Amino acid sequence: MINAEVQKSGTESALSVIRKFSRKVQGTGLIQTVRKQRYYERSKSKTVSKKRALKRIARTENYRELLKEGKIVEEVKKGRGHRPQRDTGTAAQASAAAAPATSGGASTRSSGLGDSTPIAR
Repeated sequence: MINAEVQKSGTESALSVIRKFSRKVQGTGLIQTVRKQRYYERSKSKTVSKKRALKRIARTENYRELLKEGKIVEEVKKGRGHRPQRDTGTAAQASAAAAPATSGGASTRSSGLGDSTPIAR
């Protein structure tokens, strides 16, 4: 059994104590284990798990082969913890070089809103 105890210290509000308690409970992993044990799930037999593993390996090999051949484009992973990577390569440099030069050598400052927005015009 896992115990998660929190004591109120000084002028700490009740909401902050509740927040602290919920963080502690999440850290112990108690909620995840309870949710996993909520419904009984029969264990898979060895042959079934081996067949699934073989299918998964074949599928990933096929996917990598199609990537190499250029028949499919690699998908960007979406979700928590995945930031889209910035393009710091030659494409970004090429687009910067292709931008028209300003007259008089004065540098233009962007408002940060983009050129297509009505505010930036």
